[in-house]
Amino acid sequence: MPPRILVTRPAHDAAAWVDALQARGLPAQPLALMAIGPCRDAATQQALQAARNALREGPGYRAVMFVSGNAVQHFFGTDPARLPASTRAWTPGPGTAQALLALGIAPAQIDGPPPDAAQFESETLWQRVHDQIHAGDRVLIVRGDSQAGAPRTVPATAGAGRDWLAARLREAGAQVEMLAVYQRELPAWDAAQTALARQAADDGSLWLLSSAESVANLQQLLPGQSWQKARALATHERIAAQARQLGFGYVKQCRPALEDVVASIESTP
Repeated sequence: MPPRILVTRPAHDAAAWVDALQARGLPAQPLALMAIGPCRDAATQQALQAARNALREGPGYRAVMFVSGNAVQHFFGTDPARLPASTRAWTPGPGTAQALLALGIAPAQIDGPPPDAAQFESETLWQRVHDQIHAGDRVLIVRGDSQAGAPRTVPATAGAGRDWLAARLREAGAQVEMLAVYQRELPAWDAAQTALARQAADDGSLWLLSSAESVANLQQLLPGQSWQKARALATHERIAAQARQLGFGYVKQCRPALEDVVASIESTP
């Protein structure tokens, strides 16, 4: 029997992964290590409205980079998802691209890493889009932010890809604007979820990890927990490094595509 798989994405993102893994006969269940909420402060809302107006009325952006599906959903909200024909929509991977497609953005307007890329990340995206940028172009990076004042350890790699991309854009002469439209927060676990997490740290369950910051959240969610017997499947080298730093005894890395995740699970001893 394959091990129990804990899908640790935020609750609204985890459902599709749980369904897909269960459809392959894998015993998957959700256990969110991160919650997602909107940025509600007045300054953020004003900046968001200004960016939307710039897209509709100009001066617009050469490209808008959405760091995740959450960025797509919180940027557009209930507004129609419209981008001028001259504006490209950039994504770090197929999940974010799918979120744009679901809101009606044309496939021909979306740029991202190829399906067979070794990693879905900003570095791979830049290889495909750098020729689009000229000096003076405006680029908007739509992202999330950690909850203000949250008592947690955010890994040094948080936002590393986004910041790397911003540096490359500035080197190319672009004007880069950052816009945080959602907050990453600690999930509110109930007693059953806490018990599940403690059991899964020792019983051979496989933690499917998709965010370094989520891994760091475990220090707050289960303080003092030993992870020497815990096993993880990480979808990026930075996530794998964070899991090892926390103390996971077994960490395996794979591409974040479903087929690769399934193959890695099935080949895990």
